[in-house]
Amino acid sequence: MPRGTDHRPRHEQVAAELREQILTGDLTPGAQLPSTAQLMGRFDAANATIQRALKSLKDEGFLNSRVGKGVYVRNQPPLVIDTGAYLPPDGSFSYQLLDVETLGPPADVAAALGLADGEEAVRRRRILLHDGQPLELSASYYPTDIAANTALSKPGKIKGGAPRVLAGLGLPQRAFVDRVSARPPTRDEVEMLDLPVRTPVIRQLRVVLSDDDRPVEASVLVKGAHLYELQFRRLVPDPEAKDA
Repeated sequence: MPRGTDHRPRHEQVAAELREQILTGDLTPGAQLPSTAQLMGRFDAANATIQRALKSLKDEGFLNSRVGKGVYVRNQPPLVIDTGAYLPPDGSFSYQLLDVETLGPPADVAAALGLADGEEAVRRRRILLHDGQPLELSASYYPTDIAANTALSKPGKIKGGAPRVLAGLGLPQRAFVDRVSARPPTRDEVEMLDLPVRTPVIRQLRVVLSDDDRPVEASVLVKGAHLYELQFRRLVPDPEAKDA
């Protein structure tokens, strides 16, 4: 089978190898990296190449320098977020509401909500913070026939959140479906999330379903890929019960 060629600059290749070791835990939080000379030998690379690779990883938050001691892996591992949770059960996380607007949603959101061509939706846009640092941009869309004249369409945070409002409308949340992709960030995402250069983002399209699988909410969640790991859990059916 034909194989592709890695045309990235050498320092990006080196950074990718070290980043993989950090993400897999082969380089544990707090561990000291080998010396520059050792890294030069391991990767058969010049000093300048190693320094550029290390700088990239420092900019991404994977490494930090200790004057006179060396370079160390950051003490905090990537944030593992269970895809079943809207907000991690941790007081260090908080949301800021950016805006509430009625507009035409992206095509995939419109399709997920079953909207007709040209039909609008109410969008609530927020930013998730962890200890004051931006982690995620989210935009939640609601069909106007559901959200109009409710707290969903009004500015300001909603006490109890959108699930309470939907339940009060007789549309309790019963299930959701996630579609996950990765891509380069937009300019707005780079600026809002303060992303390091060339850091990709994880994009989730989450569709919330009520009774009879009616779609009542679609959210686009964008996270910096250097900070997050998504965790999926699903029960495996009993094969004996299936054959019974």
